[in-house]
Amino acid sequence: MQAKNINGHLTEIRNYFKMAVSVDCVIFGFDNDQLKVLLIASDLHEFKDKWSLLGDIVHPDEELEAAAYRVLKTRTGLDHVYMEQVGTFGGVHRHPAGRVVTVAYYSLVNIEQNTLKNHRNDLHWCTVKDVTDMAFDHLEILHCCHERLKHKIIEQPVGFNLLPKKFSLRELQNLYEAILDVKLDRRNFRKKFLSMDLLVDLHEEEDDVPHRPARLYKFNFEKYDQQKKRDLGIGF
Repeated sequence: MQAKNINGHLTEIRNYFKMAVSVDCVIFGFDNDQLKVLLIASDLHEFKDKWSLLGDIVHPDEELEAAAYRVLKTRTGLDHVYMEQVGTFGGVHRHPAGRVVTVAYYSLVNIEQNTLKNHRNDLHWCTVKDVTDMAFDHLEILHCCHERLKHKIIEQPVGFNLLPKKFSLRELQNLYEAILDVKLDRRNFRKKFLSMDLLVDLHEEEDDVPHRPARLYKFNFEKYDQQKKRDLGIGF
């Protein structure tokens, strides 16, 4: 009786291993005052003509974060970018090949300064608010990562990863408005950031712009690191 129970238990354990783990990467960028996401055309016939996130199955000997960085590197050529784990998605029927539980990450990429080294015709920067249909449950994952980013930029200066090193206050406000999907009061926004004394005036102005050139600034990450224990929230 005991041997039978053990054999039955072993069979049950083997059934639990009939499942795969994957990672999916929501890669955000900022261009033309719009929040963008890097998507690829799905190569599965079940999702023909639909967009998909960049992702892959996690190797048996691979850590989750390492898998996410591998996807980022091999599919785009990018590395050393901001990345954060958001959550796990494990719907039983989310993948047509079988049970696949995926761990979602989002990363922030400066589009201007990070040209895709492995660019393919089916890889595109799409405006987030225009994406309405995707393969698998990727639209849900995209929305969850966008919500996490909304909360994150209020608490920490992660949004600066999407801007060039030198930026104007107008560009900064456009970034926050694009991510939060709200219109912010210009005077209050500038007053808020300047009062934190974390922007460094570079005493330079924009070049080749169709409007009056604006002053350029950079974010003082060193000073922020020294002060973050004081709970400097960037709230509006």
